[in-house]
Amino acid sequence: MNHSNKRFGTRAVHAGQRPDPTTGAIMTPIFQTSTYVQDAVGSPRDGYDYARVKNPTREALQGNLAALENGKHAAAFSAGLAAMDTLFKTALNAGDHLICGADVYGGLDRQLRHVWARFGVEFDFVDTTDPEAIKNALRDETRLVHVETPSNPMITITDIEACAQIAHDAGALFSVDNTFATPYLQRPLDLGADVVMHSTTKFLNGHSDMIGGALMTNSDELAEAFRFQQKTTGAVPGPFDCWLVLRGTKTLHLRMPAHCSNAARIAELLDEHADVGDVRYPGLAHHPQHELAKRQMNGFGSMVSFDLGSEERANRFAGLTELFQLAESLGGVESLVSIPSSMTHGSVPEEKKKEIGLTPGLVRLSVGVEDIEDLVADIRSALEKL
Repeated sequence: MNHSNKRFGTRAVHAGQRPDPTTGAIMTPIFQTSTYVQDAVGSPRDGYDYARVKNPTREALQGNLAALENGKHAAAFSAGLAAMDTLFKTALNAGDHLICGADVYGGLDRQLRHVWARFGVEFDFVDTTDPEAIKNALRDETRLVHVETPSNPMITITDIEACAQIAHDAGALFSVDNTFATPYLQRPLDLGADVVMHSTTKFLNGHSDMIGGALMTNSDELAEAFRFQQKTTGAVPGPFDCWLVLRGTKTLHLRMPAHCSNAARIAELLDEHADVGDVRYPGLAHHPQHELAKRQMNGFGSMVSFDLGSEERANRFAGLTELFQLAESLGGVESLVSIPSSMTHGSVPEEKKKEIGLTPGLVRLSVGVEDIEDLVADIRSALEKL
């Protein structure tokens, strides 16, 4: 059945999937196999010869993710960083130049500094909230511009349409990490991006029980290159992990409104508290890119960052919450708290942390879908005990 003309919730439940033709099972089976019997030498059935190359459960997930991002193609990987590694391998050669958002996940910063720099790829970290800064960083060798919006952990918003135009005018590809927003709130391919990346570990899975990544595109050429990397370098997810993401995407359109509503309430509470500084949430009117977020997104997401003034206070706060569990992830149904400077972004150089405003006192919340009054009580109690 063609689901391309269906609304988001219907695509989330059905796209990329069909009842099992053998048994009629409504849920996509977990094809837990490493290889497939062939009818004759060189004659695999429907291209299934080895599971690193192709697996039916992974094919179903890829079809689902492509549909959610309004894309033609998707490629699933074993982690979000594996997806980024594939994008870089596809877009860049030694001597090429990459423009990357300054405020990005610490693991991506580490990958660029400690892996790609060794292979002759040059890169600049740029404040992508300023399109002029991107223009000024362009070189003849620039092949890719990559941004996170909303960003991790400063929750900045980048103008996707404007940056796509700048990249394309320079002959470069433009990619967007859409992990924080999800395709429920924002679809970068519709705004001009060439590639959308997700850590499927986060909101797409939504239940904190697997690790994965994905790349979505409308380009046949890029899609073929991503499939080549799946086959050749092998960083593919197992079928059970694919099944877990499929289980998660079926409720994405139900979970995200609850995430957003709860996060907005928590952000307002923090913003009104005298002992809390620099609350960063796109739904707050004083957020620097609030109006852009209203135009570009269908909601403001689940991620809230704020500053408690010192590492000691931030660490104490993280130990005082009960429902907000201290952990290095986000996007699950449960609420989490982290201290980015020493946790998710611990490997980022100190001078860069200062440049982007990532202070030792910054706290990042991933607001879950628990009862909001309980979450409010948890935050109030922790702040009072400080």
